[in-house]
Amino acid sequence: MTSSLARLRVGLAALGVIFCVAVAGYRLAGWDWLDAIYMVATTMSTVGYREMGPMTPALKVFTMLVILFGVSTSFYILGGLVRMVLEGEINRALGMRRLGREIERLSGHVVICGFGRMGEVVAGELAQRKRAFVVIDSNEERIREAIAQGHLALQDDATDDATLQAARVPEAEALITTLPSDADNVFITLTARELNPRLQIIARAEHRSTEKKLLQAGANRVVLPAMTGALRMAAMITRPSVIELVELASGAQIAEMAIEELAIAAGSPLLGKSIRDSQARSHHGLLIVALRRADGQLVLSPAASTDFQPGDTAVVIGRASDIEKFRAEYGI
Repeated sequence: MTSSLARLRVGLAALGVIFCVAVAGYRLAGWDWLDAIYMVATTMSTVGYREMGPMTPALKVFTMLVILFGVSTSFYILGGLVRMVLEGEINRALGMRRLGREIERLSGHVVICGFGRMGEVVAGELAQRKRAFVVIDSNEERIREAIAQGHLALQDDATDDATLQAARVPEAEALITTLPSDADNVFITLTARELNPRLQIIARAEHRSTEKKLLQAGANRVVLPAMTGALRMAAMITRPSVIELVELASGAQIAEMAIEELAIAAGSPLLGKSIRDSQARSHHGLLIVALRRADGQLVLSPAASTDFQPGDTAVVIGRASDIEKFRAEYGI
């Protein structure tokens, strides 16, 4: 693309020089400025009309040279324009083909339906956590923005079965639908649940009455942005310290702190150990606020004597750097 642009610039510069030299030549032959410019314009554009003044043998040769160099330069410029168009289309096609190949290799990923304000935030958070995901949106500009941010993306209708198949929903771990239309979110939830019974589905709802429909359609969780925002705003007045702690831990204000889920993998040195023995608090400065057992049971504020079991997920609060050290020590 750069070489084509350079070719276009050179061609335009050459054409400008030829035009000026040709006008000067006719002017030296005794023609006035308007006739000289008109003659050059009709000659170089190959339109032709009639000579605007007397044509001597030397002037006829000069006119032929103007035609030769002017038309050749015009074709040179046209070739550069065609090449720019073709290179852009080819690069776009190759880029889409590469994205398609990468999407075909996805497994255990997240599918995000909609790349609006909510979808973009979700994608950014998943990218920061290094989670594999693919974005679906029917808007070309939004898809272009998603690709520019380095995300895998499909421009298509997320309510279409074929689109969800192309995004590999049957092989996905989770699906998040953030479309502003409740009807679309219900339809996507129904289709995705049929394609993958094990899929975790998180759906957006604008109206409280849609929540029940989404749960019946197969959604695991339903988020109502308006209600969530309103409750949080009220809590900033009634429970400001709690909100400050949540923002602190979620990274909204200070990136050093985080709330994290740590899945205890098979073979981890933590298995069989108690929370006290793991030295999460004394050695790593982490607070284990909950344990989710393999059967789904949530143990809040577990005692220090609580043992870690296979399939457990620990919810911890602490500095991001301390959490990473804890991960590294116990291989989780």
